[in-house]
Amino acid sequence: MISNGGASAVVSEVANQKIRPERRHLAAHQGVLKQLMTESTPLPMSFGIIADGPAAIRRILSLNKDAFREQFERVQGKVEMGLRVTWDAPNIFDYFVDTHPTLRSARDRYFGTHREPTQEERIELGRMFDNILNQDREDHTQDVVNVLSRHCAAIRQNKCRTEREVMNLACLVAREAEARFEAGILEAAGLFDNNFAFDYNGPWAPHNFVEIDLKY
Repeated sequence: MISNGGASAVVSEVANQKIRPERRHLAAHQGVLKQLMTESTPLPMSFGIIADGPAAIRRILSLNKDAFREQFERVQGKVEMGLRVTWDAPNIFDYFVDTHPTLRSARDRYFGTHREPTQEERIELGRMFDNILNQDREDHTQDVVNVLSRHCAAIRQNKCRTEREVMNLACLVAREAEARFEAGILEAAGLFDNNFAFDYNGPWAPHNFVEIDLKY
C-alpha cells in the first residue's frame, strides 16, 4: 500500500508500461479486489492503469482526496451484485411473433402472400420488431427494478449486449442486505414465465458505482 492524504492505493510493480488483459493478469487483479473486500470496501480501479512510480501514486492520492472521500462514503459497507435476464427462447423473432399480435399481423401481411416482400417492407418489419423488443425491455426492467429497489442502495441499468438480453443490472447492496436482495431476485423472477432466465452474480467490488475523473 502507498498512502497519502488519508487514502491508500494497493499496487503491484510491473516491468513494462503496458500490461495485456490476459486471463492470468485479470485473475490476479480480481483476486486482489476479492481479498480487499474481506477487510473493507475498496474503490476498484480499471484493469491496466499504470503510474510512473510511488511519487506519482502519492500525487494522485493527494489531488483526488476529496473525490475519493466522497466515493468511499457512498459505497462504504456495500457490494455490487449483478443481474442478467435473458429471453430463453429458441428463436427470439418467432417468440415475439407468437406473443405480439401486431407483429404477427405485419409478418403475415408482408410474408404470407405469394410475392417476395419489398426491401421497404423488410425494413418496416425489422423496425417494428426492434420497437416492440425495446419497449418490452423497458417494461420488464421497470417491473424488476420496482422489486429490487427495496433492497438496494442504487441500481444501474447497463446496455444490453445481445438481442436476447432483456436487462443487465448492477445493484449496490449493503452487506447485511445480501440475503434480502437474493429473496428479491426470487420475488422478481416470479413475475415472469419460463421464457425468461434469471442469472445473478456477486458480490463484487462496486465497479459500476465508482466514477472518478482522476486528476494527475
